[in-house]
Amino acid sequence: MNRRNFIYNSAAICFTLAVPTLARPAVKKTKGLKAGIIADLHHDIMHDAPQRLQAFVNEMKESRPDAIMQMGDFAYPNQKNKQVIDLFNNAHSERLHVIGNHDTDSGHTYQQCIDIWGMPSTYYTKQVNGFTFIVLNGNDKGSPAHKGGYASYIGPEQVQWLKQKLADIQGPVIIVSHQPLIGGFGVDNAAEMQQIISSAKDKIVLVLNGHTHIDSLMYADEIPYLTINSASYFWVGGNYKHDSYAKEIHEKYEWISRTCPYRDALFTTVTIHPEKLTIEIKGKPGEWVGKSPAGLGYTQPPFANDKEIVPFIRERKLKAQANVAAQLKNLR
Repeated sequence: MNRRNFIYNSAAICFTLAVPTLARPAVKKTKGLKAGIIADLHHDIMHDAPQRLQAFVNEMKESRPDAIMQMGDFAYPNQKNKQVIDLFNNAHSERLHVIGNHDTDSGHTYQQCIDIWGMPSTYYTKQVNGFTFIVLNGNDKGSPAHKGGYASYIGPEQVQWLKQKLADIQGPVIIVSHQPLIGGFGVDNAAEMQQIISSAKDKIVLVLNGHTHIDSLMYADEIPYLTINSASYFWVGGNYKHDSYAKEIHEKYEWISRTCPYRDALFTTVTIHPEKLTIEIKGKPGEWVGKSPAGLGYTQPPFANDKEIVPFIRERKLKAQANVAAQLKNLR
């Protein structure tokens, strides 16, 4: 992450952020939106993932959002996981699923995600309260820049579909993907995606992602790109293996030792206010179970600062971009 992106990210903690200027007329025509969001539950890693999801469902019953969404790396789409999948699906009549890079591990398929999760397709649109969610699949293969590991790419067919949707849709748009479309962990063609998104600035309100298990807010061309922290943990990997729970838990769930778990489930609601033209991110406090990444000596680019690697979701009552822009001008 470069210094300019870092300033954008950290300044957003202090200032509030308005709906992007060119998208305001479209937002004013709606009655607003509240979406409940949970990301990176990792049911197949965490021993207490069902309890974490239940906490999300319980809070959504109280806050009564217009829709709920899981941002990927959720639960393998199989019959064994049907109970936790149904818990999410039965929590709201308006629900959205996003496919993460781990959801097709262990031989699972996109078609299973469609059939068992209940998705219309691997990428799709959904209208809620006059807003159109454009849900992308960031797991396309065939990237010319692929350097190994999981695919992180929006392929040509999907890119053309996105361009057509942005041309056709008349109201405000929220772009959703598991992988970020900006920053150090952005998809391989992140620059192309930002250019496409910026071409529809009169419609784009917000870009959302999960995947990196951090709490981050960045901007490209005035458009906010928000990363939703994991419901469960921050991944530190095999070089930092340690026990956070009792021995019997680690014996049964071996991958937890490669994580720094959050004590409580993290999730949020994103509320867009048409009368105030603001975006509000509800905060979710939390703490580490056992050692933190910093306590383990974890240092891994492109994470540049401890403001991103945190066991909570910051509350953001998203002020004019001029405040942030002025700070950036002073850096030149």
